[in-house]
Formats: sequence, C-alpha cells, structure tokens
Amino acid sequence: MTKNSRAANACKISVLLLFPSILLGCNFAPSYQQPQDVVAATVPDATPAPALAPAVLAAAQADALQWLADDRLRHTVALALHNNRDLRIAADNVAKARAQYGIARADQLPSITAQLQGQRSRSSADVSNSTRLVNEQVSASIGFASYEVDLWGRIRNLNAAAWQQFLQVQENRRGVEIALIAEVANAWLTLAADQERLALAQQTLDTREQSYALMRRMFQLGATSGLALAQNLGTVETARGDVALYTAQLARSRNALQLLVGAALAAEALPPAGWLQAPAQAVWPVLPQALPSSVLLARPDVQAAEHALIAQHAHIGAARAAFFPTISLTASTGSSSTALDALFTGASRTWNFAPAVHLPIFSGGRLRAGLQVAQANQRIALAQYEKTVQTAFREVADVLADRDQWGARLGAQNGVVHTAQKVQALSEARFDAGADDFLTVLDARRSLYAAQQMQISLQLAEQQNRITLWKVLGGQALPAE
Repeated sequence: MTKNSRAANACKISVLLLFPSILLGCNFAPSYQQPQDVVAATVPDATPAPALAPAVLAAAQADALQWLADDRLRHTVALALHNNRDLRIAADNVAKARAQYGIARADQLPSITAQLQGQRSRSSADVSNSTRLVNEQVSASIGFASYEVDLWGRIRNLNAAAWQQFLQVQENRRGVEIALIAEVANAWLTLAADQERLALAQQTLDTREQSYALMRRMFQLGATSGLALAQNLGTVETARGDVALYTAQLARSRNALQLLVGAALAAEALPPAGWLQAPAQAVWPVLPQALPSSVLLARPDVQAAEHALIAQHAHIGAARAAFFPTISLTASTGSSSTALDALFTGASRTWNFAPAVHLPIFSGGRLRAGLQVAQANQRIALAQYEKTVQTAFREVADVLADRDQWGARLGAQNGVVHTAQKVQALSEARFDAGADDFLTVLDARRSLYAAQQMQISLQLAEQQNRITLWKVLGGQALPAE
C-alpha cells in the first residue's frame, strides 16, 4: 500500500469516525422562547387599561361583517378574529389536518431513498483464513422499499378518508369562528346593557339624593315625619348599593369582552351611552317570508358531520380491501466496491428487485372484526349526522318562535314603564298634598325602577336573539324582503 493510499484511507476513517459526532452535535428543534405581552403589564383597577391601536382590517373580513350595523361592534368583532386564541388553535388544527392528509396522499407514491455506506473492519489473524485482515467496502444505492400496489383501493380509500377528515376540521374551524363572532357580539351587547343599568342606577341615586335633601329640609321645618325621612334615606342607600353593584358588573363585562377579543379595547370600540335605547339593529331586522330548511345544510356542524360520515364510508372500503392479497415491490440499483475510487465503475454495479405477495389466510378474526368496527362507525356517523340536522332545525325553530314575539314583549314593557312613570308622578303629588303616606311613593319608585331595569334586559335579549338567529343559521346573513 502506497503512502498516498494510506493517507487517503486514514482520511476516510477519520471522516467516518467524525460523522456520528457531527450528527450528535446537531439539534434541529427550534429554540424555546416564553411568550411575551400576553396580558397587560399590570392588573387593571378602576382605571381603564391603555388601549391598543386600532387594527387594520382586511377588505374581505370587513365585507364579511357588514351584517353588523354598528361600526364599533364590527371593529370589535374583527379585532377578536385577529387576536382570539381559540380561533388560532382552530386554525392550527386545520394546518395539522392538511399535513396529515399530505402524509396519507404520499402513501400512494413510492418513497425513493438514496444511501451511501462505508464499512471498514479488521479480522483476527488467529481465526481468519485469508491473508487480508483489514477489509473495507463502500456502496451507493438508490431505490424504494415495500411499495404497495393499490389494486383493491385500500390506500385510495384511506387517502379519501384523510381528505374528508381535513374538510371536517376545516368546518369545525368555521364553526369556532361563527361561535366567536356571536360570543363577542353578545359580550359587547351585554357591556352596553350594563352601561345602561349603571347609568339608570346613577340617575336614580341622584334623584333620590335630591329628594332626600328636600325631605330633610321639610323635616327640619316640621312639615314631614321622621318615619318618612328614614324611609327616604333607605331608598338612597339602596340606590347607592345598586350603583356599586353595577359598577363592578360593568368592569367584569369589560374584562370578559377583552378576553374574547384578546387585546385591550380602545374607548372608540365600546358601545356609546344609550345604545340600546336608540333604534340600532345588530342584525337584519326582517327575515324573508319563506325560509327553506335547506339553508341549515350549510351550517358548519352539519357539514362537519357529513364529512365524517363520508370518511367512514371510505374506511369501510379500506377494511374490505384488507381481505385481498397485497402486492409490495422493493427495488434498488447502485454500486459496491472495496475502494472508493472504483465505486462507480461498471464492474461494481448492483441491482435488486424483490416483489412480494401477501395473502391473508388466518388472522384470528382480526380482519372481519376490523370491517365490523368500520361498519359500526359508519352507522354511528349516520346517526350523528341525522341528530345534528334535527338539532339545527330545532334551534332555528326556537329562535324564530322567540323572534315573532319580541315586538309584542318590548311594546308591552314600554307600556309598563310609561304607566309606572305616571303612577310615581301621581303618588308623589298625593304625598305632597298629604293625601297618601310615603310608603305609596316608595312602592311607586320601586315599581318604576324595576320596570326600567326589565326594559333594559328585554332590549338586550332582543338584540341577542338576532345574533343567535345569525349563529344558528350557520353565519348566513339573509337579505330581508
């Protein structure tokens, strides 16, 4: 062996010894960094947290929210679609399902791999029959192994099932988005109602404090009794307690909305004062006279259930194909030599072709049980699809039943408030004239206050009914006739 060949062999040995250490020193995992700026730097107290800059909305997203009549509500919902973590999880699940479908689709094609291998060994002189104690071999090959010829459609059916599962996850993401829009809109409306409740409680407190100051002056002049003064003071303290209650409730509603949005809200995105009292419409005010039940088939949960049902049909096909013989192919071509410089010469060429047929003869009933499982899953998916359609029909029917009565309920409650206002005015006039005691005034004030609070609750429920109708129709903003 010449000096140059010994140096070349030593170089090859050092590379082979160094190669595993190079691999052990590599790490392809991304470095971990703890998420930052998930929440504000300080927990907010009574002072509102600093608001983030308004997000720039995509034109397509803004067009999709045109059914929301209020610009502030539309902006808040769009901000939630951009920042909400649940929606991000749903989007990542779609990406995961798409990748899983890519894996299933790749099974239809052979996996071609290339291999370069070197080996060097030394035999013991005591047991070796050859004078050559040091042996080395270098080989290079390219080919595929265990490629299944899909004669019976097993892999095609598995690929079709993976595609339907991807579509199912995609519909689930759409369902999460619709639910998020409805939840944000309802939280925004609840915040508007809490603002109205707090404003009413504060107005009631101011009015009762003024009434108490006037009655205390009358008591000092001997024009009224101490009992009436004490009763009036009780109404003041009750109103003060309601102000504290609704102040805390308003803060909780704002926190709930910010959690859904995933960011701090600017003051311009919050509902203005008196929003529920104005003739604002959160959703389309009138529905078409005839609403076909076929619109329910576009709901994301119905679509997802249908994709799950189709996937189970494909699984039955794959389970049936498992009863038939499987043909797999293994093939490779390359070269092998005892010296690296002779690796690609004609004499070192190698090839291998090994087809195999696998025929299931006895599996202890595993294949038949697998088919029975697939058939049972198909029946389960069918029942789930039918139940999903029936549930959708019931939800829409319930919301429409409420929708038909909201005009009458709001009109009746407006009449109750108007009557309570008259009763309070008359009772206060009779008390001032000495015809009634102050208990009559107290009852009239309580009745008016309760009627006004109920009016706010009904106005909130009516607007939320519109949001719920949009949700149960699968996010379809139908034009009114």
